[in-house]
Amino acid sequence: MDSLPNDLEVPTLLMATPQVLDPFFQRSVVLLLGHTSEGSFGFNLNRPTTVSVAEILEGMEIPWGGDLEIAAYFGGPVQPQMGTILFEKASKTQLDDVEETSTEVRPGIWMTQHIDDLTLLAGTPPPGFRLYLGYAGWGGGQLIDEILRNDWILGPVIDELIFSADSEPVWELAMRAAGVDPTTLPSWTPDGDEEDTN
Repeated sequence: MDSLPNDLEVPTLLMATPQVLDPFFQRSVVLLLGHTSEGSFGFNLNRPTTVSVAEILEGMEIPWGGDLEIAAYFGGPVQPQMGTILFEKASKTQLDDVEETSTEVRPGIWMTQHIDDLTLLAGTPPPGFRLYLGYAGWGGGQLIDEILRNDWILGPVIDELIFSADSEPVWELAMRAAGVDPTTLPSWTPDGDEEDTN
């Protein structure tokens, strides 16, 4: 039990095991970007909403130059009214304009919550662009407890999954990249409990 350090390295992927039945996180893949003794946070990679980025930006009077069908994503249940942009490095000029207010979370992948950055990126969105509503958050020690309870499997970050246009296979692909065959995991149902599955 002591083999999992509290200074869990980020970024990393968290894949929910079948025993996680919370609708916010069932079969979810979370890109964990922050982890300290005080808490952890990340964004759900495979929860597209039914609202498009274009619709959201129209309400903010921000012109959108990308695909009108691109959906905003549900990042997690914490502060769902707050937007966060995850984006790939585009042109150097564009990056220079947002670099001071953005954070590089992985080589070539940046994060921002700055409205001016959103306005700039929305006009000519880079190939990798995702608008998250809310985020996944844990209090101090909570995530470690959940991992030790086998709610989450840790896996390597795969850049292709971060901006995957098809969210359906993301959970299985992330599991297999972590060396886990999802078909071998025990199935849990909302109406059952651990004893009923034996």
